[in-house]
Amino acid sequence: MRTLKVELGDRAYPIHIGSGLIDSDLLATVIRGRQVLVVTNESIAPLYLDRVVSALKDFDVATVILPDGESHKHIGTLDVIFSEALTQRFSRNATMIALGGGVVGDMVGFAAATYQRGIDFVQIPTTLLSQVDSSVGGKTGVNHRLGKNMIGAFHQPVAVFIDTDVLTTLPEKEMSAGMAEVIKYGLLGDDEFLAWIESNVDLLMAKDAEAISVAIERSCQMKADIVARDEREGGVRALLNLGHTFGHAIEAHLGYGGWLHGEAVGTGMVLAARLSQAMGMLSDADVARVIAVCERVALPTEPPAGMTPDDFMTHMAIDKKNIDGRLRLVLMHSLGDAYVEDQAPNELLLDVLNACCR
Repeated sequence: MRTLKVELGDRAYPIHIGSGLIDSDLLATVIRGRQVLVVTNESIAPLYLDRVVSALKDFDVATVILPDGESHKHIGTLDVIFSEALTQRFSRNATMIALGGGVVGDMVGFAAATYQRGIDFVQIPTTLLSQVDSSVGGKTGVNHRLGKNMIGAFHQPVAVFIDTDVLTTLPEKEMSAGMAEVIKYGLLGDDEFLAWIESNVDLLMAKDAEAISVAIERSCQMKADIVARDEREGGVRALLNLGHTFGHAIEAHLGYGGWLHGEAVGTGMVLAARLSQAMGMLSDADVARVIAVCERVALPTEPPAGMTPDDFMTHMAIDKKNIDGRLRLVLMHSLGDAYVEDQAPNELLLDVLNACCR
């Protein structure tokens, strides 16, 4: 097992990475009170719920099994979590555990942030995407029909348990989606990691344990370092949104669940690379390299058929990263050197979208 730490003063917490952690004895050590609510979804429950509950045999444990999928990530689903906590008379000393992917983690985190104005929660991410990204950093929330993750809160977990064994049951499509976030870390700030990813794509997609562990640890370390410097996205943390403004527009346009989040981010990173090229920063070879690594992990690299530049502009106009009406995009000076741009010429953005939309 490897343990990283998110350095946030008195709210610092560990990220444990290793085999067999889903029912580790460590889990009980991070829970303060006796009441525990384990929230998962209908896909993960048959695989891992009993193991987690068994590891908590000395606690008063209740469970909630949610429907699976991004389409259920909304305020209405939160009521299921709140109702169970209230029915069980959970106090402020209770702990919620998110057992699942990014959708479960985001919703449970938001429920914990708001139940009785804030209780502890633990992340046990079960997808590659949630292991390398959404389980770390304390961003929680739900979608609104008009925008992705527009309703939420910053609420840090007390611990993250990343069990690499659970990836053996992860569908290939979910594996590809998770690789989008891994690639993102290389593009935004670590060109050596990007080169390592390119050299190890086949091992990663084959779920080689050693390669996967390296990818998870390096991704989590990068995110932990950034979050420690900028917890609430006032500056450098915005770099973690590389590909996400375009990607969130795709998700909103398709109606959450049409594409997986990582699939939308894959295309979003390609669009960010193309706009960076149009602004004179990336070369043809750089863009080809971004496309190639995304294609090698089976990510889409073009917008969904029928999505127009106007569709993109409409959805991106209400992106939560915008400030005073200015569209903020994460672009690249070079591969491995990203920055936040709020002055991208509209005509260049539209040129890129017109060239890519079918």
